[in-house]
Amino acid sequence: MKRRDFFKLTMGASLLSSLPLRVWAQGMMGRHGSMSETMPGHNMMAGQGLMTLKKMPAGQALQTLPVLKNSSQQKGQFQGKITASTHQRVLADGKSTELWLYNGQAPGPLIELYEGDQVEIEFKNQLDQATTIHWHGLPVPSDQDGNPHDPVLPGQSRYYRFTLPEGCAGTYWYHPHPHGKSGEQVAHGLGGTIIVRSPQDPLKQYTEQHWAISDLRLDINGRIPANTGPDWMNGREGQFVLLNGQREPHIQTSTGERIRVWNSCSARYLNLHIPGARLLQVGTDGGLLEQVRPAVTSILLAPAERVEFFIQADKDLSTTLQALYYDRQKMMVQDSPETLTLAALKIRHQDIDLPEQLRAIPAIPAGSSTAKVVFSEVMPISHDMPMPSAQGASSTDSSSMSQHDMGAMNDGQTMPGMAAMRTMFRINNKVYDMDRIDLRCPTGEWQYWDVINDSHMDHPFHLHGTQFQVLARQTGMRSQPEPFRAWRDTVNLRPNETVRLAFRQELPGLRMFHCHILEHEDLGMMAQLMVE
Repeated sequence: MKRRDFFKLTMGASLLSSLPLRVWAQGMMGRHGSMSETMPGHNMMAGQGLMTLKKMPAGQALQTLPVLKNSSQQKGQFQGKITASTHQRVLADGKSTELWLYNGQAPGPLIELYEGDQVEIEFKNQLDQATTIHWHGLPVPSDQDGNPHDPVLPGQSRYYRFTLPEGCAGTYWYHPHPHGKSGEQVAHGLGGTIIVRSPQDPLKQYTEQHWAISDLRLDINGRIPANTGPDWMNGREGQFVLLNGQREPHIQTSTGERIRVWNSCSARYLNLHIPGARLLQVGTDGGLLEQVRPAVTSILLAPAERVEFFIQADKDLSTTLQALYYDRQKMMVQDSPETLTLAALKIRHQDIDLPEQLRAIPAIPAGSSTAKVVFSEVMPISHDMPMPSAQGASSTDSSSMSQHDMGAMNDGQTMPGMAAMRTMFRINNKVYDMDRIDLRCPTGEWQYWDVINDSHMDHPFHLHGTQFQVLARQTGMRSQPEPFRAWRDTVNLRPNETVRLAFRQELPGLRMFHCHILEHEDLGMMAQLMVE
C-alpha cells in the first residue's frame, strides 16, 4: 500500500472517530469545490462561517514597510524598542478584529541593520501569554535567539543584545518562538522583517521594493478562529493572502528595482510568477548569490524562505504577481489547483547592467555525514482499529513525550484526538522534549547533515544560529548536486527526499532545528542541537 493511501485510510479512520463531527465537517467543507467563491485554493479549511474575500478592500497602492527607529546616535550601534500587544483593527466587512502586533503594525516594523552593528532591542510583552522574539536566520548568541527556553512572561520585558558579524548581509525576519504557541501567535499577526546591509553591496545603487507576504483567516464576525484538525495536520492557511498587510495592492515597479520577498506564512507555499515577465534571482535567505541566476518564470518559496530578484521584461508591462498552485501533498486533502493573485503590477522597462560577480561564496571542503535528521509522520494508534504494517509507519513511543508537550495546544481549545496528533510529527522518531539534547556538535567545525523526509508530504527544514549550504539532493537512487552555491537557513524537502547540507556553528549553546510549518513545530516536529 502506498504511504499516501495508507495515511488517508488509517489516519482518517482514527481521527474521524475521535474529533468532534462539527470540527471535521468544517474542515471538509468544499472538498468538491463548494468553497471556490469564498476561498480559492483553500478547499479544506473551515469553510462555513468564514469571511468572503470580497469583504476585504483590495486594490490600494502598496504601502512601504514601516521602519523601526534607531534611537542611537552612535555609528555602528542600533537601539530600538518593540512591544507585542493586542490591537483592534477593522480589516473586512466593517468588523473589528483583534490582532497581536509588534508596535501596533502589521507586518511589524522593518529593522534595517549593517554588518558589524551592535544591536540592542528592548522588548516588552503586553500579551496575556508568554512569547519570545526569534531572530530568524541571524547568527546571534544562543541566549539571545528567542528560543523556547527563554520566554518573556506577560507584563515582563527584556533586552536582546547581539553584534552582527561581517559577511552576514541578507534578508531575515523575526517572529515569536514560544513552546507550543508559535503558530497561534503568528496567525494573530506577530512577525516582522529584517535587512542586514553591507557597505560593499554591489547592488546598493539600485532602489528596492520589499514584499512581505503573509496570510490571515477571519470568520464572518471578523474574528481569527482557532485551528481545525486539518490545520494541525497540514498547517494553517488563511483565506486572505496579504502583501505588506494589504489584499491585492497595486504596485508600481521597474526592471531596475531590487525586490526582496519574505514568505512569512505559517504553512503556505508561494510559487511566485509574473505573467509576461521573468525573474532574475540574485539572493537567498543568507544574502547575495555568486552570480545572477538565469531567468526563470517562477520561484518557489517554502514557509520562512526569502528571495531577492530583479524582474526582467522587454517592455513596459501591466500584469500581476501570482502564486501558482503547488502540490505539497497535504494529508486527507484534495486541493483544487488554482492560481492566487497577490498584487497588480505596473512594470516600467529600464535597461540595467548587473555585475557578473555579486560575491564570493567559498566551497565547503568535502566531508562525510556527521548526522542524519529524519522527518517522519507516525500513525497514531486507535484502540478501535488494528495498526496495519506499512513502510514508514511505526508504533507510538509515548515515552518520548514530556510534560512540556502536554501543554502545547491553545488553552481551552484542546479537543479529543489532539493527544494522538501530539505524537505524530517527529524528528529521528522522537517528539520534541525541552529537557533532551538530540544532537551535539563542536563549535567552529564543519557539519554534514543528511536531512531526510521520510514522509508523504513536504516539510521545510530550519536550523537556528547559522546559515548552511545545500550540497546535494537525492530522491530514490537519483542524486544531484545543488546547481549553485548559496547561504540558506531554510530548505524545503519533498516527500522521500534527502538533502545533504553543510554548516558551521560559530557560537556555542543550544540551537533548535525543526519543520517550519508552525503547526508541526508546535506539535513537536522540533529537536535540539547542543553546540559545545
